[in-house]
Amino acid sequence: MKKIGILTSGGDAPGMNAAVRAAVRCGIDAGMEVYGIQRGYEGLLEGEIAKMEWSSVGDILQRGGTILRTARSSRFMEERWIHHGAEMLRTFGIEGLIVVGGDGSFHGGLELAKQGITVMGVPGTIDNDLAYTDYTIGFDTAVNTVLGLISNIRDTSSSHERTTIVEVMGRHCGDLALHAGLAGGADVVLVPEVEIDVHEICRRVLQGQASGKAHSLIVMAEGAAFNPDELAETLETMTGREARTVVPGYIQRGGSPSLADRRLASLTAAKAVELLYNDSHSRAIGLQAGEIVSMDLREALEVKPEFDMELYKLVNVLGKGR
Repeated sequence: MKKIGILTSGGDAPGMNAAVRAAVRCGIDAGMEVYGIQRGYEGLLEGEIAKMEWSSVGDILQRGGTILRTARSSRFMEERWIHHGAEMLRTFGIEGLIVVGGDGSFHGGLELAKQGITVMGVPGTIDNDLAYTDYTIGFDTAVNTVLGLISNIRDTSSSHERTTIVEVMGRHCGDLALHAGLAGGADVVLVPEVEIDVHEICRRVLQGQASGKAHSLIVMAEGAAFNPDELAETLETMTGREARTVVPGYIQRGGSPSLADRRLASLTAAKAVELLYNDSHSRAIGLQAGEIVSMDLREALEVKPEFDMELYKLVNVLGKGR
């Protein structure tokens, strides 16, 4: 394989630049030409493809976001546009493609694989919603960003003796809320994977108040079955304590990537280049039990997510009382 491409797709995640850097430099070191594709699949359809050099990825390791930029492409869900994307790659002589992104990005890559393009999936999403890998690029940084916010919120929340609901990203996967809630000392964690009655939430907050807690903290994934503002109103009525909502939004996506994310990005992208160089078939690269692994791309997408109920139970135990 002489020419390979790389794109970043879907929501940006800290560490994507580290993956681009590793892919470009490892590819060049292996004697291949590496082409960067701007704006994900949308840029692919428009032919926004340019050869990258060693210097193209200098001074980007520490930067959040992605120098290749990213976008969501509704067109790429149609068969004719998928075929067009494959033909665009062939026009540039690109034989293999590295896709850095989440579940939707990987499914797009799988469609290209059906068109005869070798695709390597590198997991880049703060949601940690790819079940075949223990962690995804950007997740660790996002959790630490949320933790910093929670620490600041605790100061003012305790001063005013109020309940604060922090709504974090995670439409279908509650890992960000779960891990931030554990490390941030949340009283309650709300996730899409676990149903909980509003009365149970109120009971836990009231128990905390009765034990002498000056404030209460609820960390909630955006996909949980509650409207944060309505939940705050209910809590105020039931507990007699002021309740506020905080939505960090896109702050969670930004920032310099952590050691864990830079390392994971570098190792998985390097593995993707190695597989392309050795003419492997389409695969997904990830982390399992501390080791960089790869598996068939289709099989990786078929792995069912397993929510960590033991960790969720631990959060509930640790959040009791003072």
